[in-house]
This record gives sequence, structure tokens and C-alpha cells, in this order.
Amino acid sequence: MGVFNVHERLLSAGPDQVGALIDTLSGGEDDLLWPGRLWEEMEFDRPLAVGAAGGHGPVRYTVAAYVPGTWVRFAFTGPRGFHGFHEFTVLPVDAERTLLRHTLAMNLSGISRVTWPLAYRAGHDAVLEDSLDRAELACTGTIARRARWSPYVRFLRGLERLVTRPTAQAATRHP
Repeated sequence: MGVFNVHERLLSAGPDQVGALIDTLSGGEDDLLWPGRLWEEMEFDRPLAVGAAGGHGPVRYTVAAYVPGTWVRFAFTGPRGFHGFHEFTVLPVDAERTLLRHTLAMNLSGISRVTWPLAYRAGHDAVLEDSLDRAELACTGTIARRARWSPYVRFLRGLERLVTRPTAQAATRHP
């Protein structure tokens, strides 16, 4: 089963300003693109560069290609059954407008043929729209139309909290 998914936002900013956002991807305090306060943190074993390994939650990847300020591609290493990549690309429109595009292209195998449409796709779409909101805010100081989570995404996030809460509480009670 093939998946091709694109999210993009036209930003009122030059390509250098938009490209600088890609260079901050790290999940840390200085990350201007990844919505880590709303979603699981993005993390890498070293600064953003080819070969850096990391991901967010159960989604794991390595940096397969990186052109600072222009493009970064991540090759999936997990979950099992995700075969492909996702990437951010900076596409200049003119001196004052730039398109920031996220592309996901992968083939699914095994259980991922079920988990992608049921558990991952809606969350992926929501996290990418939240990321593009962050990009717009960083470039313009405002968000013209803030992304909204669908009822299904809110349901999945609530379910996630229910599943992870007991584990976190047990860990604090039983060191």
C-alpha cells in the first residue's frame, strides 16, 4: 500500500528566513518548526546532519539528506512496515513569499497497513498543520488561520493520555 501525503503553507517571508526554520529542527528549546509542546518531542542523537538518528514517539528515522536552509529528508526506520521518507522543502516563490512543503512518501507492509489509516494518518496530518502554524508564526508574528484538530484527532489524543497516564503514575509511585 502506497502513501503520498503533502502539507504546505505559503509564507510571507523570504527563502532564507523560512529555510532557517528547517535548520532549527531538533525538538529542543530553539526549535521553531516542530510543535513539541503539543506533540511528542522530536529528538536526535546529534545535531541535524546526515546520519543523525532520532524521531518522535514511535516514529523513528535517520537524516538521509540535508541541504541547510533548503531541504531535509528523513528515512524511516520505524515503526515496522513504514518504508520511505518524509521531508521539508523550502520553495521560493519570489523575494517576499516562500512555500514550505512537507512531503511523506512511503509504502506500508504488515500491520502498518492497518495502523497507518487508523492511528497514524490523522495525527500526522494534525502535527504537520501545527508545524506549519509554527512556521507562519515565526515568519510573520501571526497565524492567519490556525489549524484545528478534528474530533478523531482529539479522540486519539485523549485515548493516548488514558493509556500513558497509569504508566506515568506507576513510575512515580514505584521508583
